[in-house]
Amino acid sequence: MTTGGGGFSAAGLRRLREVLARHVDSGKIPGLVALVARGEETHVEAIGTMRHDGGAPMSRDTIFRMASTSKPVTVAAAMALLDDCRLRLDDPVDPWLPELADRRVLQRPDGPLEDTVPARRPITVRDLLTSTFGLGTDFELLHAPIRAATFERTDYSVASGPAPEPDEWMRRLGELPLSYQPGQRWQYDLANEVLGVLVSRVTGRPLETFLRERVLDPLGMKDTAFHVPAGKIDRLPPLYGPDPRTGEFLVWDEAAGGRSSRPPAFQGAGGGLVSTVDDYHAYFRMLLDHGMHGTERILSRPAVELMTTNRLTPEQQAARTAMYRNIAHLAAGQGQHGGWGFGMAVRTGRGDYAPPGQFGWDGGTGTTAYADPAGRVTGILLTQVGMSTPDSARLIHDFWTTLYQATA
Repeated sequence: MTTGGGGFSAAGLRRLREVLARHVDSGKIPGLVALVARGEETHVEAIGTMRHDGGAPMSRDTIFRMASTSKPVTVAAAMALLDDCRLRLDDPVDPWLPELADRRVLQRPDGPLEDTVPARRPITVRDLLTSTFGLGTDFELLHAPIRAATFERTDYSVASGPAPEPDEWMRRLGELPLSYQPGQRWQYDLANEVLGVLVSRVTGRPLETFLRERVLDPLGMKDTAFHVPAGKIDRLPPLYGPDPRTGEFLVWDEAAGGRSSRPPAFQGAGGGLVSTVDDYHAYFRMLLDHGMHGTERILSRPAVELMTTNRLTPEQQAARTAMYRNIAHLAAGQGQHGGWGFGMAVRTGRGDYAPPGQFGWDGGTGTTAYADPAGRVTGILLTQVGMSTPDSARLIHDFWTTLYQATA
């Protein structure tokens, strides 16, 4: 389905559909929904079925678990608080997150948890926004004691189960030392979850309530939430995590009765949203329009610029690049091409078909959403296949390769 004109070549769009269909026809990806937009032209493909053994077809309004592709959207709640002067970038977070006050830091990131020194300074709002507050997923520390301790106290996902309510989650987090000094090193994921709790405490409301008021409702993102209500559950496919050895489709989460079917105790800013291609298109188009949605301002222009340009120092960026280079075989190249803004990746160089300046992120449930300000190109691809095998990552890679070939 195409609307508008002047953005893509007809041959390029045919080729895009052929490549997407080839992945579905392979039997590795039961179904997908893709949206590509350039300027005023929007093109959507819905291919395959909701379940691996058939059933209802994918449709434009199918709802998907966004996983880490949640990050670029949930961070907007914190940006709204910066715009309101209710948060300041370099203020310590201690008044709202006392669990993170007076931190201890490991002498060595891979050393014993008892061998610590005092933090040189408090954790700031900026540290959370840039994922440099001192804890998080670090592919170079997967076998370190801090990784096991963090996993034990705070880990949760669609696959492994729900987190406790936010106060208990923060209490557990506060028992841990930091692996690095605040502001020293980029580490993945955990900062976004803490940021969601910060927003809730500053506003005195659940994260979703504030996000809906300031971002989701004004943009018409009616299907974006932290769970799928009963009246929409038939639009949610099961989530599969194929067996890495056999490729057998294992169900990580069913639709009806599954974890996404009920409100969570912990609204995970790092990976908890469900959404659709059209909702995400509305959001990324707002970012391309410098915070505007029609005549309504959602975020200030400077806030959007902070989010969508690289915020990492050369040292932080080198560490991030090294981390992803070491897992390239898992990610089909995703995540390797540069820096990090607030809540999303920002490409700082030409590493593949996408140009520098492109911003967005990917999700472990087989999701990807990026926008390119130079070409005003947006791409969103959603599947129900988690990245337990390389299949959905390869699909995402091929989607971007063919999308950029289709730009007229």
